[in-house]
Amino acid sequence: MPFTSLRDTEVHYEVDGRGPGLVLVHGTGGDAEKVFGNVVGHFGDARTVVRPNFGGSGATTDDGGELTVDLIADQVTAATRAAVDGPVDMLGFSLGAVAAAAVAATHPGLVRRLVLVGGWAHSTGPRDRFYFETWRTLLDTDRELFKRFSALTGFSAGALDGFGHDGLAQSLADAWPPPGIGRQIDLGARVDIRALLPRITAPTLVVGFGGDAMIPMAGSRQLHEAIPGSRLVEVAGEGHMDWFADPGRLVRITREFLDATPVAAA
Repeated sequence: MPFTSLRDTEVHYEVDGRGPGLVLVHGTGGDAEKVFGNVVGHFGDARTVVRPNFGGSGATTDDGGELTVDLIADQVTAATRAAVDGPVDMLGFSLGAVAAAAVAATHPGLVRRLVLVGGWAHSTGPRDRFYFETWRTLLDTDRELFKRFSALTGFSAGALDGFGHDGLAQSLADAWPPPGIGRQIDLGARVDIRALLPRITAPTLVVGFGGDAMIPMAGSRQLHEAIPGSRLVEVAGEGHMDWFADPGRLVRITREFLDATPVAAA
């Protein structure tokens, strides 16, 4: 189980495969295995796939204090550099997209190509602030309602119906959420990386989900409009986490972008 040390943190990460580096960054309440365990096999035959756990997730340990975008970006950077020689391609999902964008902006020599999935640029608007406050209140007061709310906003109606009554009942019995999720939700409520986005020089693909009630499509549009030369893809009808069950479509979109997008010579 590999770790690297940074700023009073022991950052845990997973490494699989061989070849050029591909870093996958999880989101709020997720971890390297829960979010990307069914993705590694799609890339590990030709890539060294690095999956860091930032503060509050997996086996990563820290002082338990307030998380910041700078801190989780530094944790991702440290794990990347410890695991593989750069530059790397980097994919971030949700809060992981925020972290990945910050890494690309502050360490342009490290990130070769960037994929931001279900991300957003800032949480200053009334709807976003209201969402994160509601999410945190439910976490603090009723874990079952928190899990129900997370499912109802995280998945599309079609995906939830696909789980069936038994599948949804099993989701309530799952041990999720992890103890560190509250700190990650608090960070989500404070996100504002608008000043960083124009500094991103890596070719960037922004992927948003048209049926996303957790991080609406507007968040992906924010990223696309602020990142020079970025490309935006909207996956119609899908919810924030629908791809967890079958990542094939997201893998295909990502592969097509990485394979077709040249990068500037060093």
